[in-house]
Amino acid sequence: MLLLLLGIIVLHVTVLVLLFVSTIVSQWLVNGEHTADLWQNCTSGTIFHCLASSNNEWLQSVQAMMILSVIFSVLSLFLFFCQLFTLTKGGRFYITGVFQILAG
Repeated sequence: MLLLLLGIIVLHVTVLVLLFVSTIVSQWLVNGEHTADLWQNCTSGTIFHCLASSNNEWLQSVQAMMILSVIFSVLSLFLFFCQLFTLTKGGRFYITGVFQILAG
C-alpha cells in the first residue's frame, strides 16, 4: 500500500512538472530567426521583436485549457494529501480522481 501511495505521489508531481514546463517554456517552435510558443512569437534579426500570439481563437482556447489543467492538477495534489490524512484506511480518493480527470 505504501508503494502504491508513493507511486501516486510521484505520478502527481511528474504531471505537475510536465505541465509547468510545457506551459512556461518559451520556444516550442524554432525556425531560423523565428521562435513561437504558447504566449508570444519572436523574431531575432538585428532587433529582437516579440508579439503576443493570442490573435487566434484556437490559441486562446489552448492557453485557457493549459492554465485550467495546471490549476486542476495542483488542486488534485493538494486534495490528495488532504484526503490521505483525513480518510479512513481503505477510503476512496474520488474527489482527487475527479480533479485529475478535469485536468486531463
